[in-house]
Amino acid sequence: MHNFRHWVQAAIVAVLIAAGGGAGAQQDGISKSSIVVGQSVALTGPGSALAAPFAQGAKLYFDRVNAAGGINGRKVELVTLDDRGSPALTAENTKKLLGQGVFSLFGYYGSPQVAAAYPLIKDSDLLLFAPMAAADELRGALYPNVYSIRPGYSEEAAAITRHAETLGARKLAILHGSDGESLAALDSAVRTMGGMGANLVAKNALSSGSVATSVDKTLAGKPESVLVVADAAAAAGAVRDLRAKGFRGPIYGFSSTGESLLAEELGAAGAGVVVVRVVPKSDSAKVAVVRDLLADAAAAKTGKPNVYMLEGYIAAGVYTEALRRMARDPSRARLRKAVDGLDDLSVGGFRVHFVNERVGSKLVELSLIDSQGRVRE
Repeated sequence: MHNFRHWVQAAIVAVLIAAGGGAGAQQDGISKSSIVVGQSVALTGPGSALAAPFAQGAKLYFDRVNAAGGINGRKVELVTLDDRGSPALTAENTKKLLGQGVFSLFGYYGSPQVAAAYPLIKDSDLLLFAPMAAADELRGALYPNVYSIRPGYSEEAAAITRHAETLGARKLAILHGSDGESLAALDSAVRTMGGMGANLVAKNALSSGSVATSVDKTLAGKPESVLVVADAAAAAGAVRDLRAKGFRGPIYGFSSTGESLLAEELGAAGAGVVVVRVVPKSDSAKVAVVRDLLADAAAAKTGKPNVYMLEGYIAAGVYTEALRRMARDPSRARLRKAVDGLDDLSVGGFRVHFVNERVGSKLVELSLIDSQGRVRE
């Protein structure tokens, strides 16, 4: 944790330096020696437990690229601003990044944050690539400048529904947070699961001080499975209360809940909880991109990688490949064309496909927390 906090502090200092001069001199983020990419994420505050490792993973990959000479001699400079999980601050950060003339936006965190920033780029040729945001609307026609790697919440909801069906659990209840990300996930869950034939017997909000009441209302519907849509801390409280009150059916969480974070919160109490992830397991050394991340993280002494760091690392890998496919005279139009041409690309065994798509991956897998509080496939 000490190394991670040190990295966050260093990232903020680097951003302040960049904001003071260097990046502002770029024309559309391109110079003879650099490609400047803008990012707004929660390095501190709500969401930072997922967003900051994502940003750190992306920087590790770009550092690897730069150490090997960059892209046609240009170094990739990732300018990361802290939005503290606030959509309003995300919009302000985006204005700053656009004022500096970044080549594209990259790796934002949070569906409400992306929605807040998007009006600033919707009438431009500037892309927002690989946000860590899963609201289904971001993948629709209203957001043509957003290219996502991760699938949406509807795909996550479908995977959970299919899994519950194999266990004979068709009566579903949902406990959810009231933040913007949780509400986006809730909307997808209700539409998708109901459309697949699940019987939604309860839907209750989790709020501070009333978790027990929300759980009681949920259990009154006699569900056979429960989906908890919230951050790790709130989800852990709900899981503990569900188990304490005798619920023994499957409990599920979306990727936004935070796989390893929830396991750490719950320990042995998390046994049997199933959480979605949209990248491989972060300690699966049989996958080349995971091996690369493990090596880079060890060399940088960042601590043990998690799935959020891996997602950022993969996102930077895909973005780098698009940069490589542009001509030596890069432009935003050529970047879009390069992304649109990524056809069954393998980034260390992780495959993406953007031809006729704005969502590159359909990978949705389920992780199980075991009786020792460890995450298993």
